Amino acid sequence: MTESPFRFFRGTCHLFYEDLCKVRDFPVSPQVWVCGDLHLENFGSFKGNNRLVYFDLNDFDESMLAPLNWELARVLTSIYVAFDTLKLTKTAADEMVKLFLKKYTEVLQSGKAYYIDPRTAGGIVSDFLIKVKKRKEKDIIKKIAAPVHKQLRIKIDNQTHFDIQKPLKTELIKHLSSILEKTTAWPNNYEVKDAAFRVAGTGSIGLKRYMFLLQSTKTKGDFLLLEIKESAHSSLAPYNPTRQPKWVSDAERIITTKYRMQNISPALLSTTVFKEDTYVLQEMQPFADKINLDLLAENLKDMQCVLLDMATLTASAQLRSCGIQGSAINDVLTSFAHDNTWQKPLISYAKNYANQVKKDYKQYMAGYKSIKTK
Repeated sequence: MTESPFRFFRGTCHLFYEDLCKVRDFPVSPQVWVCGDLHLENFGSFKGNNRLVYFDLNDFDESMLAPLNWELARVLTSIYVAFDTLKLTKTAADEMVKLFLKKYTEVLQSGKAYYIDPRTAGGIVSDFLIKVKKRKEKDIIKKIAAPVHKQLRIKIDNQTHFDIQKPLKTELIKHLSSILEKTTAWPNNYEVKDAAFRVAGTGSIGLKRYMFLLQSTKTKGDFLLLEIKESAHSSLAPYNPTRQPKWVSDAERIITTKYRMQNISPALLSTTVFKEDTYVLQEMQPFADKINLDLLAENLKDMQCVLLDMATLTASAQLRSCGIQGSAINDVLTSFAHDNTWQKPLISYAKNYANQVKKDYKQYMAGYKSIKTK
């Protein structure tokens, strides 16, 4: 999180909602399903269970039923913080925020959810998805794994991939193997060859996360990467007054909201319990990628196209999941979108909170440096 104010913002979702719940005059909005941590880095490509590549919201660890404007406040704040980090003008940030809200309300007013894949994408996102789609899974496997005694094994780089002590690795492989044997929803013609501890993300660092290398028993040259990620309580939970459904586990909450809000879910999405901890289990995404914000900063027209797509996807996710377990129905959302009285105070809050993020980051860095020098 020392990297930049934007990285700090991405890793302090809990702090954002701790401050937000104290605001008395925050604009009222309908209850919807939210991903909870919506920012510019939480949109990206992934391979769906229909094997096609999509561009969509892709992080639901913090997902809950919550006020619609909570989700918008976070993504709008992320625009202001990101633009400042990228050294873009405040005027440009203001324009992009207004364009985002304009597109968002247009889609919400329509009452129709849209999706973006290589066939429907336009502009820079189209180029991005076409490039991602052309990647070969075998090339991705070669980057992650290497031969060891003539057997392919996960490369241990001690940065993103770490070795696991043998007893735990044996238990993990046995656990996943039993899942493959018992379920028809997963490919049972694969066997687990290796496992490693995986580090990824910002806010999720510290959670248990394991990746697995599987080999086909039918075609020896076919490999598959899976991962299980420990689920934790949503950062919104202590501050969100909205009554929630009774979930069996946080893993169930995460995959259910992901299923509801995305047009197509990632391949092989499910839950599992290992050593009394619950995990989200899914295919690792060799097609997963994020838009490079540094490159977009060089061309604001491309940035605009991407943000308009993100606005479309935000509204679409809320429409797709409307009317389910307490979320507002479609008519309520379209009516809300036609009333723009909430937009100015929301923009004002996001802009002001972006300044607060910079102050918090400065304080964080001072504390970090003082500890580091001791």
